[in-house]
Amino acid sequence: MGDKQILKEMGERINSTRKSMKITQEELAEKMDVSVQMISNLELGKKAIRPENMVKLCDSLNISADYILRGKFASYETSEIFEDYNKLSLENQIIIKELIKKLI
Repeated sequence: MGDKQILKEMGERINSTRKSMKITQEELAEKMDVSVQMISNLELGKKAIRPENMVKLCDSLNISADYILRGKFASYETSEIFEDYNKLSLENQIIIKELIKKLI
């Protein structure tokens, strides 16, 4: 996979995470203390992100760098999901399993 494809996929993950949190590019830029243009370039996959901005991005979106860089959640993130899953009733666990099967 080429550098351009990696940047494009990272940008898509940043964009979708930001939108799922219902925050604008302007709001994210303000949280990170960067320009809106930088956020736009990241989301479009036009520019690589500097390490100090990656830290700000992850803190602002409450996600791991693993997710931004590789599209995979860090182990601590998935363990939280499993903890929540185990708190569900058996009936709801079955519903979640079926939903996952359908989404895959």
